[in-house]
Amino acid sequence: MTDHQTKRTTRTPLVVQEHRSLRLHRDQLTEADLHTLTLLRDNRKIGLRETREGWTLTARSTVGVLALDRVRLALSPKLDIPGNQLITWLCYAQSTPVPHEPTVRRWLIGESGYADIALSALLAECLHLLHHGLRRDYQRTDRVEPVLRGRLDVRAQATRRYGAVDQLHVQTFERDVHIWENLVCGAALSAAADLASDPALARALKDTAARFPRPTHPGDAPRMLARARYTRLNEHYGLAHTWARLVLVTDRGGVTDLLTERGLRADSMLLNMDVLWERVVRQMAHNIATEFGGRHVSSVGKLGIRTAGDMSKTEKSFTPDVLLCFPASQPRFLPIDAKYKTYAKKTVSSEDRHQLLTYIAGYAMPGAPLAAIVHPGPQGATRRTLTITGPRGTLGVIKVLGLDTRLPPHQAAEPLRELMEAFSAK
Repeated sequence: MTDHQTKRTTRTPLVVQEHRSLRLHRDQLTEADLHTLTLLRDNRKIGLRETREGWTLTARSTVGVLALDRVRLALSPKLDIPGNQLITWLCYAQSTPVPHEPTVRRWLIGESGYADIALSALLAECLHLLHHGLRRDYQRTDRVEPVLRGRLDVRAQATRRYGAVDQLHVQTFERDVHIWENLVCGAALSAAADLASDPALARALKDTAARFPRPTHPGDAPRMLARARYTRLNEHYGLAHTWARLVLVTDRGGVTDLLTERGLRADSMLLNMDVLWERVVRQMAHNIATEFGGRHVSSVGKLGIRTAGDMSKTEKSFTPDVLLCFPASQPRFLPIDAKYKTYAKKTVSSEDRHQLLTYIAGYAMPGAPLAAIVHPGPQGATRRTLTITGPRGTLGVIKVLGLDTRLPPHQAAEPLRELMEAFSAK
C-alpha cells in the first residue's frame, strides 16, 4: 500500500447532505484544512462557522468528496437520482452520448456522491478505446544505430561523434502510441485513480492507466486538451476526452464549469449541482423549442433587462437561464429559470416569484404573461400553475414544472414539452 493510500484509509469518513450541517471538533482540522475550508466558504461553496467546540460546516449545492488531512468529507446529494440514470443526465448536460459500457447498472452512487459516476464514465470510454486498439501515429525518434536507418542527424553526428562513423545519430519516424490523444487518457486515468472512493473502481482505473502512455509532466495533459483538434482519424477519442476534462482541466469553460475548486488536493472532487441542472434545462429547452419552430436566444445585449441610475456604477442585469423565442406576426418570448430546488412539495419562495415576475414584465406579450420554473422531481413529474393577480388583473402566470429524475432526460422532458406545445400553438 502506498503512503497516499495509507493516509487516505486513516482519514475519518464523514457524510453531510446538501443544505445540512455537520459539527467538526478542533482536533479534526489542521491549519491547512481551515485554509481550504475558508476558501470554499468565501466562494460560497460551503458554509463555515466557528463555535465554542470547533466548527460547523454547512453543505450547499456542491456535492462530491473533500479530502482533508484528518477527515474525508462526502457531500452527498439531496436528490436521489439512481446511478443508472445519473450518467445519462451528466451526458445530456454535456451534449455527449452515454459512454460505452455493457451495463450501466454498475454505475452506483457511493460515498463520493456523483464523483465516481464521472470516473466510471472515463474508465468505460478508455476501455472501449483499448478494445478497438489505441491509435498510433508517426513520431520522430532520435536514436543511435550502427547502420543508417532513417535520416542522419548531421549536427549530432558532428558534435557528439567528432567524425567517427561506428555509431550513427539518426532520426526515424515510426508509428507509436505515444501521441497526445493517448497521453491525455493516461494522465486522466492516473488522476482519477486517486479521486475514486470505491476501491474496486480505483484499482480498475489504475490498471487501465498502466495500459496507456503518460506525459512526462502531469501539467502537459491539460495543455494538450486546450489545443485539441479532432478529425475523422481521432474523433472516436472525443468522448474519453470529455470525461478527461472533468478530471484534468483546472480553468473554467466548457464542461469544467461542472466542477468547483479544482485546486484542491488530488483525491478531492466537487460537482456543482446548480450548474449541472442549469445545463440540463438549457439543453432540454433548446431541443424541445426546435421541435415547435422556436429557438434559444441570448438574454443579454438588446434583449437584456437592466437596472440603471442606482448608486452602483455598474448596471444590475436580470438574465433568465433560458429565453426562448417563437415566431409569430410579432415574436413571442418564453423565459425559463432552472431551479435546483425541491419545489414538488414546497412553496415557491417570494424571491423566485419576484424574479419570474420581472422576466414576465420584460419579455411577455400582453395577454400572455407567462414564465416557467423547472426543478428536479425525484419522486415523479409534477405540474402546477401559480397565478399572481392585482387590482388591475393578472400580473403573471408561472408554470412550476418538476422533471422526473428517475427517467432519462428525453422522457423526463414531457412537462416542458407540453408547455411549449401549448405556447407555440397560441
